[in-house]
Amino acid sequence: MDNQKHCLITGGSRGIGAATAFRFAKEGFRITFFYRCDDESAQYTLERLRRVSSYCQAMKVDIRDYDAVHQAVRQAEEEFGPIDVLVNNAGISRICLFTETTPDQWNNMLDTNIGGLYNLTQSVLPSMLHRHEGNIVNISSMWGVVGASCEVAYSTSKAAIIGFTKALAQEVGPSHIRVNCVAPGVIDTEMNAELDDETRQELSDNTPMCRIGTPEEVADAVFYLASENASFITGQILGVNGGYIT
Repeated sequence: MDNQKHCLITGGSRGIGAATAFRFAKEGFRITFFYRCDDESAQYTLERLRRVSSYCQAMKVDIRDYDAVHQAVRQAEEEFGPIDVLVNNAGISRICLFTETTPDQWNNMLDTNIGGLYNLTQSVLPSMLHRHEGNIVNISSMWGVVGASCEVAYSTSKAAIIGFTKALAQEVGPSHIRVNCVAPGVIDTEMNAELDDETRQELSDNTPMCRIGTPEEVADAVFYLASENASFITGQILGVNGGYIT
């Protein structure tokens, strides 16, 4: 085992998660990424990552399952050592009127976006506390800051991530562990691929920078917050939204 650090990313098979995995791999990190069901995308991303680094692994994990997450984290640590950076990226979204949101849809949104955050952080944090070092970067959304019509469940879950970040940063700061959050705006990912051209154009027009963001731009922000360049930054929410909200 050499001195490379270990980064664990959830939802790493595509989109922001995959871009983040590449960003850290290029900086010499050992990479573990979790994914839920898309074997094809996970294998594709893993093969590309291994062109950058030999120390990459993909693990199929339902982050809603507390025991499965703990087991997978232990397995990842046995392979690549203790986790130095946790990126809680995995999440789901749904556009739906609140009055038409079923209890199952509501619970699934919170179980994934908040329950997964809880499960991963519970699994990784004890080792960080023992070592008195570590970084956690959570992925929220600008809709967690201002809310979005027809996305009440999603906005609620993303707002909770912001509250979680601020509170945990206060709690673990004395142990030299930093906890921050990135709140992306409209990003060119599969999550937004279902938007029609008119909607995408309207979102671009409403963005002061007149375009939609890229996963790589979000990944750069995540890496910055986890790097020594941000050594005195914790409990903060970094918007990557092209000025859509300020």
